[in-house]
Order: sequence, then structure tokens, then C-alpha cells
Amino acid sequence: MNKKRYEMTVRFFTENKIAHTILTIIYKVLPNVMFVAYPALLLAMFFILGFRREWVMLVCVPLGVLLLVSVLRMVIDAERPYEKYGIPSVFDKKTERQSMPSRHTASAYIIAMTFLKVNPPLGFVALFIASLIEASRVMAGAHFIRDVVVGAVIGISAGIIFYFVI
Repeated sequence: MNKKRYEMTVRFFTENKIAHTILTIIYKVLPNVMFVAYPALLLAMFFILGFRREWVMLVCVPLGVLLLVSVLRMVIDAERPYEKYGIPSVFDKKTERQSMPSRHTASAYIIAMTFLKVNPPLGFVALFIASLIEASRVMAGAHFIRDVVVGAVIGISAGIIFYFVI
């Protein structure tokens, strides 16, 4: 996203009340839905599976993705769009650097993959929500497209490898 496109996107969501409200719900509420649903899933699966390898994988794979993405962000230390272009984001975010990869996106996708492993219909709903979260990070000006794409690739790849291949 170049400076002109970034500025137009931020202006659209800042000046359009309906669009701003929709983006606010997607950007702020949907991640909380995912991060509340995931522990609920873990609790339910613990009662079904007990403390077995399958349940431990449901805990460890998302935790591993979170740790991997957190380390990559520190190593890469990429600027965020509002830092690079000097234009405030839609929600006036102040976090500096560590934009790449998007932790919200990677987390949303690995949680969605966890739901997909346990309950495919809920998993597809969760993948749709993860896609909305991914798009909202760019539309709000918190991340570049590359940041969310890399986050998505990490989350989806880890889910495929650890839940469906190994």
C-alpha cells in the first residue's frame, strides 16, 4: 500500500460513520470473539479428550505460532504504515514497529484451524472471521498487506502441518 492509497483508506473510514462503525466491530470485537471462543473450545475438548496428546496439540500449536510470530516481529522490526507515512491510523494506534507478521492475523488463523480440526463447520465460520480480522488490520492502517498475508500463511500452514499432516 503506497502513501496515497493508505491516506485514502484512512480518510474513508475516518469520515464515513457507517464504514467506521463496521470496521470498529470487525477490528475490535471479532478478535475478542475468537480469543474467547478458543479457551471455550479447549475447555470443552478437555472434558471430551482429557489430558491426552490430541488435547495438548490443541494448546501447543497455537502457543507455538504465537511465540514464533512474536520472535519474528522482534527480529524483522518492520515499520507500521502510520509510522512510515506519518498519517494516523483509523483508530489512532501508537504501537511502534514490529508490524510484520501480524500477530492478530496469525492468531486468528491458527485458532480457526484449531476449530477446523475439531469441528469443520465451526472451523469454516472461524476461517471467515479470521479473514475479516486480516482485512481489518489493513483497512484500519495498522498493517501493510504483506504483514497480514505472512501472518495468515504462518497460521494456516501451522494448522495444516500439525493438525492434518503430522
